[in-house]
Amino acid sequence: MRRQRSAADQQIAELLGTARSALGMSVAFLSRLDGTTQHLEVVDASLPASVLVHEGARVVQETSFCQAILDGRLPAVIPDVTASPLAMSLPSARIPRIRSYVSSPVRLSDGSLYGTFCAFGFTSDPELGKRDRALMDVLAGAAAVIVEPAVRDQERRSDIDARLGPVVAGGGPTVVLQPIVELATGHRVGAEALSRFPAEWERTPDVVFAEAHSVGRGHELEVLALQGAAAHLDRVGGYVAMNVSPATLLTRPFADLLATLPLSRVLLELSEHDPVADYDALTSALLPFRAAGLRLAIDDVGAGFSSLRHIVLTSPDVLKLDRSIVAGVGGDPVLRTLVGSLVSFGHGCGATIVAEGVETADDATTLLALGVDLGQGWFFGRPGPAEALAPAAVVPSPARV
Repeated sequence: MRRQRSAADQQIAELLGTARSALGMSVAFLSRLDGTTQHLEVVDASLPASVLVHEGARVVQETSFCQAILDGRLPAVIPDVTASPLAMSLPSARIPRIRSYVSSPVRLSDGSLYGTFCAFGFTSDPELGKRDRALMDVLAGAAAVIVEPAVRDQERRSDIDARLGPVVAGGGPTVVLQPIVELATGHRVGAEALSRFPAEWERTPDVVFAEAHSVGRGHELEVLALQGAAAHLDRVGGYVAMNVSPATLLTRPFADLLATLPLSRVLLELSEHDPVADYDALTSALLPFRAAGLRLAIDDVGAGFSSLRHIVLTSPDVLKLDRSIVAGVGGDPVLRTLVGSLVSFGHGCGATIVAEGVETADDATTLLALGVDLGQGWFFGRPGPAEALAPAAVVPSPARV
């Protein structure tokens, strides 16, 4: 039974049908060459021939007609295979008894060889010539355009897997902590756990996690990062804020991890940017943990519009204002108005307000005046090891306005 063709494969099949019809041959195929094996990826063949030549078939590359043509040992157009001792010595001259052959290399945009675009018949054809070679070259070029996106995507996936492999095997990303302080007193009440990846990757953590999810390893990487964050609970006072995507939150490994933690000291952060496919499922998954003391935060509030939906449908305990509306708030009346509105809204919902990205004393003072409860940013401390954190103080929450 023939495998289900992708849309790209179907396009290739149409090109092969054009080649086979124009040349009057029995079989046309696109092959991928990996250095040792010729893989017949898409085949268009007449009914008798399809029994012998089918998609998924493999040929030893060095004994194939295509390799001999690529090496220059055979011409690209062979009207009569029986006239060439070399061609007749190849296995395909016996089974499936090829007698005429046309082949064109399939090269990607960077010049690399993907494989070959070929057609052959079971009878000789003295009419085969340059025009047929030109047609195959054109069709091979079209095939290259079709296959290249999948090739590049596979290269991307392989690169991501190769980078993530050692990190996952080593227990996950490095986890650093950034202090979260009460603006009114400067006392540290908690810390956010932040993932760090090798600097030579030149990728921010959100990009790395997105890449991991794109190759099916996102949940695994997130849970490892959460485990790394949870390991700090025994080393630092106050609470530890941990980031998780809504999709990972719904997985069994995540639930199993939460079940082992002192939930009253865990603040779970959901990004404003991450879509929630099913709020009912998310709420149900969190319900027993929140009942046991887990607190929920919506991260990146103010960076977009979906945070309002997150807030209304999840009833979070904490709203974390995005750095884009915090940095420079001391000197920007528009930002002050926006932050003030979000503070009033958040407090009205019973949530604590945390400002991220606080970098100056002026901004910290302004945020306190606007009613923001807690602050996080370089002004209070850069992300670093647990040992660099000041002792945590348990302080009462500011009165709601």
